Amino acid sequence: MQILNYINGALVPPTSNNYCDVINPATAQKINEVPISNSIDIDAAANAAQQAFPAWSALSNNERANYLHKIATEITNQLNHLALAEVTNSGKTITQATKVDMPRAAENFSFFANTIKEFESENFKTSDTINNQVLRQPLGVVACISPWNLPLYLFTWKIAPALAAGNCVVAKPSEVTPLTALLLSKICIKIGLPPGVLNIVHGDGATTGNALITHPLIKAISFTGSTVVGKHIAKVAAENLIKVSLELGGKNAAIVCADANLEHTVPELVRASFSNQGEICLCSSRLLIAAEIYDSFKEKFIAETKKWNVGNPLLTTTKVGAIVSQPHFNKIVKAIATAKAEGGTLLLGGNVVKLSGENENGLFIEPTIFENLPNTCSTNQDEIFGPVVTLQKFETIDEAITLANQNQYGLSATIWSANEAVAKDIASKVQAGVIWINCWLIRDLRTPFGGMKNSGIGREGGTEALRFFTEAKNVCVRS
Repeated sequence: MQILNYINGALVPPTSNNYCDVINPATAQKINEVPISNSIDIDAAANAAQQAFPAWSALSNNERANYLHKIATEITNQLNHLALAEVTNSGKTITQATKVDMPRAAENFSFFANTIKEFESENFKTSDTINNQVLRQPLGVVACISPWNLPLYLFTWKIAPALAAGNCVVAKPSEVTPLTALLLSKICIKIGLPPGVLNIVHGDGATTGNALITHPLIKAISFTGSTVVGKHIAKVAAENLIKVSLELGGKNAAIVCADANLEHTVPELVRASFSNQGEICLCSSRLLIAAEIYDSFKEKFIAETKKWNVGNPLLTTTKVGAIVSQPHFNKIVKAIATAKAEGGTLLLGGNVVKLSGENENGLFIEPTIFENLPNTCSTNQDEIFGPVVTLQKFETIDEAITLANQNQYGLSATIWSANEAVAKDIASKVQAGVIWINCWLIRDLRTPFGGMKNSGIGREGGTEALRFFTEAKNVCVRS
């Protein structure tokens, strides 16, 4: 089966007829071929979006919201089918796909369908005769580029607010995990989304991605992915003076205070460390533990991690699935070797897992825990994006904050303490865009999402996303 682009309301092959293989990482078997689209395909998609824009932007917020609600409903109706495709393509567990990824993909559309109805122009009365109105108008054609780790979840997180605000979209999913983007295309056809409103063009970054971000019709770029690629996109956006939103890498710290409830904290931090094989930008990878409880925490954390079995992603009993691709698998294996070479003490894991049957050639790695590594080493500084965490001891809260902030990234952090006032004070000093206290990955979609430093520029979520995908226009009226 060859995956097709979705351009101007129809599924079409790439003009180049170039494809690359799509692999099931749990079996190492080829399952599809994905297009490597070129500038001609991008041009067709951008022109279709441009042609659709006047009619789409002229619809009322309620009318656009109705289309988004239909997409959300259809995602829910096809949840099991979509989840199976996601597992087959990405190696994530069926539990992750059915309980987290697919429900969130549907929620993204329904949330922004509801939010756009309340997204109103602002009015500022200067005097009895002067009134300033701030209009929020759609930009036109925008680009949405999403990564491989949460394929449909993050794809819809970008597309939904762009469409709700009245823009038309050219979207590029990762060429590693394109299956659910194809299924979303079919859903849009089924519910009757007007042609050209959403266009999905498949391909790699070098050819397809570059053609997309440099296209003259593109008015904004929303990107989630690596910091290296994000910096390249930022340069292109700066040269063309267009808006850019970048959600990039992370090396997230967890600060475990001496008064933390370990019976609650440990299972939650294991989940925060190894969910989705650690392939979530918000996963905790640097665990900073108060010296007074370090040994107790370590013992409990190792014991809890041992419960996270590696296995066939299609089994509901499996906690850790396959690594998404051979290149990423190689990167994680290399990172584990580096941690050993840097003098880290391996407490658990560190091995490639060989399963039997259909999974005998799959890409599996054990949850891995290191200690005795300095905060400045590459293992604690560089994003691994896999099931690898380090434990570090701190003597004072100030030291913990310094360790947490001593990194190029600033995406998220977690703080674990029985003293809410102390935890909030720590939160105010930690350089991260998203901070959870005594919990992890609880998201209210109304709140802003994004990072500091090399973790990105801009914020997604709620009205922040709608503001990004609109242009503010001030209209001053004297009556």
